[in-house]
Amino acid sequence: MTSPEECEALRKAFSGPYGVEEKSMLEILVKCNPADLTTFRKKISDIFSDDECCFEKWDSSHMEFFENEFMHFQRAVIQRTMHPWERDALLVRKSLEEKPPLYNLLIELACTRTSDEFLGARKAFQCLYSESVEEFVAVRVEGFQRRLLVALVSTYRYEGMRIDEATIKLDCQILGRAIKTGKKKEIEKDDEVLRILTTRSKHYLKNIHKCYKESYDSNLEEDLDDIQILRDTVNCLCAPPIYFSKILDTAMSVYPTKQEIEALTRVIVTRTDVDMKDIAEEFNRKYGAPLIERIKAEALGNYRDFLVALVKRGMAN
Repeated sequence: MTSPEECEALRKAFSGPYGVEEKSMLEILVKCNPADLTTFRKKISDIFSDDECCFEKWDSSHMEFFENEFMHFQRAVIQRTMHPWERDALLVRKSLEEKPPLYNLLIELACTRTSDEFLGARKAFQCLYSESVEEFVAVRVEGFQRRLLVALVSTYRYEGMRIDEATIKLDCQILGRAIKTGKKKEIEKDDEVLRILTTRSKHYLKNIHKCYKESYDSNLEEDLDDIQILRDTVNCLCAPPIYFSKILDTAMSVYPTKQEIEALTRVIVTRTDVDMKDIAEEFNRKYGAPLIERIKAEALGNYRDFLVALVKRGMAN
């Protein structure tokens, strides 16, 4: 006979929202007899309900939810083993096929990868879908968003460290005038703002970010707070750890959306061998808890163990 504690452990193993506690589930289920399972079904009313035909019926929405929980680990393994070009090409397509579209995901891909990495993703996209990323974006987005996103996915940024201090100051002044004196719609129409954000190297933009802070006593991304698509662009180009730590915190918040839940896997899998140490340090600094401990508190089973192992690997690099 299963104990009340085992019933509660089994209920928790079924409850998500990140993975399934496979070990405890198997240990309990293999020793349950039919009477034990009947008792369990009757006690867990949020998962099972009494049917008019006198049996305990799986709640259909919870059954779908439970099937998705088993998929978390599978998706993480698939993404980890997939070629980065293919993985990013699939994510590009996903970004604009979701409802509503995930502009931040497309920006993340275009701005946090190196020029060669994203060029590889663009090549993979053409092989997989027989169209270019630029075509795919242009026909699905309109207005200012189209101008910005097409420019971001098209650019091949200089990756070196060469900068010109005078030009940095000039570009900083251009951004300052546009942001401090302009309205949202005027900033979106400003070709110079678009030029700077979509063509300058990341090292150059980080220096503009520093110059802006020194000149205006505020952060560039904070002054763009009303224009989320530009704020995400600046964060992804100038401060990826800040961007990714926020994505992770949101993913592990109360009642995350489907897209936010999927972001937990995406960020950890794609950043393990890039900047996970910096992301974990920023997460701890900003949210007051180690990233690994938050994952342990929110995720379950093999999925939890896999994510924790990846974070540990990234922090050791």
